[in-house]
Amino acid sequence: MSLTIVGTGPGTDELLAPMALEALKTADIVIGYKSYIELVKHLIPEGTEVESYGMMQEVERSRMSIGKALSGRSVVILSGGDAGVFSIAGPVLELLTEEQQEELDVRIIPGITSALSSAALLGAPLIHDFSVISLSNLLTPTELIQKRLNLAAEGDFVTVLYNPASKKRTQLIRETRDIYLNHRKPETPVGIIRHGFRADQEVVITTLDKMLDHQIDMNTTVVIGNSMSYVKGRFMITPRGYRIED
Repeated sequence: MSLTIVGTGPGTDELLAPMALEALKTADIVIGYKSYIELVKHLIPEGTEVESYGMMQEVERSRMSIGKALSGRSVVILSGGDAGVFSIAGPVLELLTEEQQEELDVRIIPGITSALSSAALLGAPLIHDFSVISLSNLLTPTELIQKRLNLAAEGDFVTVLYNPASKKRTQLIRETRDIYLNHRKPETPVGIIRHGFRADQEVVITTLDKMLDHQIDMNTTVVIGNSMSYVKGRFMITPRGYRIED
């Protein structure tokens, strides 16, 4: 009787944690958003029960995983990236009662979140303090997102943007660019990563004033440098202050 919350990382086998792979191989049932299921279905043994869900069904997925685990099954519930970053670990743990926590063997297996995989593709943009902000206003008021953006920009944090835009939601990424232009130079480097570490990966390093010239959607992570970030060759770098001698 177990419930394992698994982060799949960027979605490639090579970057899936060994503990996550073991959990997939030994589960009685795997539950997840259909896109996450597609990424790992070739790793799930034949005969394993699989329950796939559409978007905006996080609570339903969480309830199902808890119910199946309490019935005596070994359950894995999937997340892209890391399950504890803007993802499924939150609702699962919120729904679990204290009694259920005692009854079930609950484990959370980390995955590589997009901030870290994107940083690796860009070079070393997160060497100093950074913030991670989701631009999705489905569950967070727009005004609160704007406040956090302003404070992060004023505090000179390197900023990683999750869920930066969708077909219907394009205004906040424009506002974000304008907010950061109030605190950063137009030539501040910006990294734009789509489908990081997948076959159709796209990595672009541009500038703050030109960032909107590039495709930004729900498959994109955006990294805005701080006032010290710079580009050297093909790498985006944020210095921390180490004594570097050429």
